[in-house]
Amino acid sequence: MSDKDDQQPKAPDHQTILVGHMMTPGVVQIPGDVSVTEAASLLERERMPCLLVKDTESRFGLMTPTDIVKKVVAQGLEPDDIEVRTIMTRPVQFIEYDRAMGDASALMMTTGTPILIVTKQDQPVGVLTARDLILSPKRCAANIPATMSIIEGDGVGDEYRAVISQLSHAGASVESLALLPVGTKVILSFCLSEMMGPLTIRGTVLNNAGVEPVSGTMTGSLMTTRRDVEIQFVDLSPADQSRIKAWVLANLPKSFDPS
Repeated sequence: MSDKDDQQPKAPDHQTILVGHMMTPGVVQIPGDVSVTEAASLLERERMPCLLVKDTESRFGLMTPTDIVKKVVAQGLEPDDIEVRTIMTRPVQFIEYDRAMGDASALMMTTGTPILIVTKQDQPVGVLTARDLILSPKRCAANIPATMSIIEGDGVGDEYRAVISQLSHAGASVESLALLPVGTKVILSFCLSEMMGPLTIRGTVLNNAGVEPVSGTMTGSLMTTRRDVEIQFVDLSPADQSRIKAWVLANLPKSFDPS
């Protein structure tokens, strides 16, 4: 993709928050000749912080509510007569989903942009905003047994045993035998302690990477593989969010400096 930052990906350590953990999944992409009226309707309907405008194969821009207000409404122009290419914000800053949030913060500071388009293998997969950076949580190492269920339509499908290896109020890393495509909707059920009731949280799979064969476990003639599944939580209630935050703070290493 053009307009993309040229920094090389860095391998994250066990505690690193990745861009993919905090982004808003999905990107709404439109051509440059769409009218501002149509773009405004899309922004409202999709409830996204921006639209990615692909004017040509190598020319990209962003359309935000601020662009519409400042460049059309405030100027007294007719939005039906204005194409988004004429008011889109350029250049667009891109960042890979597996980069650390610190890299995203540095990119925003050096370029002055509050919005990054998140990519995976050069394909847009999400949006990261300055607000997401502010809300970026610390992740805590964990070893919590869990059940992961697949959401199918209005119901629940297959169920898998899993272990949560990292946890924050934004998402979790889960070890499982399940091979789940990116974007799969799941329900993660687990208990933080014997004193608390169970949590049942909806999430979206960000990635699913094979880690190592599981010794002695066979499926047909093939040995099954344990996988690290990255799950981003969605529709998390304030009560559940508070419970997870409290657990994370209580279980972070004593040397951790919250500042």
